Amino acid sequence: MLDDLVAGAVLDASERRLTRSLSSVEADALAMPPALDALHALAPADRVKIIAEVKRASPSRGPLADIPDPASLAVSYETGGASAISVLTEGRRFGGSLDDLVAVRDAVRVPVLRKDFLAEPYQVFEARAAGADLVLLIVAALDDTVLHELFELTRELGMTALVETHSADEVSRALDVGAALIGVNARDLSTFELDSDLFGRLADSIPSGIIRVAESAVKSAADVAHYRRSGADVVLVGEALVTGDPVATLTSFLETEPWH
Repeated sequence: MLDDLVAGAVLDASERRLTRSLSSVEADALAMPPALDALHALAPADRVKIIAEVKRASPSRGPLADIPDPASLAVSYETGGASAISVLTEGRRFGGSLDDLVAVRDAVRVPVLRKDFLAEPYQVFEARAAGADLVLLIVAALDDTVLHELFELTRELGMTALVETHSADEVSRALDVGAALIGVNARDLSTFELDSDLFGRLADSIPSGIIRVAESAVKSAADVAHYRRSGADVVLVGEALVTGDPVATLTSFLETEPWH
């Protein structure tokens, strides 16, 4: 499944390149105002921080929410206390687009993450040109050479990479490239099975000073508390927010017990 998602995202980017060249998107990216400081926004605090996601659908659940106005939803997230906004820009299985990212970036003042299956520099330049402050780099989808290349390009453009892992080996690879923001996704992107205890098993392999992000398997405040007790500084939440009352749900997640 992960291979298919990456291949589809790269193909879609290739089609966009037919009407918007690499040199053009690179120029647009370099002309953007500086990216917001996501590491500061997501720095460890007395209470958990939330990256709230604009997410219309997923391969595992299908359609989740229409979201006709992603900017309005993002403003609700920001008002509700989200420290950053994640925007799914993958169109085939998640129903997103770069237009969603542009709309959200124009509407909020917190950092914005481009959540997609990035595998080539063109997509990273696209992210910055659309206003992204962060990009997702999935270790399982990239060999070491490409991971280093995209990570360095992200840094050169002033953005922050959320480097996503699913195993101790992948955490080691994320550390090798110098990641300061490491995510652990409870969803196996090959089988789409969930393991809510994976973060806890990997958290100790992420050194102090690296921001730890727990991803997936969040349905309730109890799930957020579970991740917090396991050492999460930040929890990324999508499905639980878009399928209920976003602000009320977000408020309940942010009120989980502080870390001691």
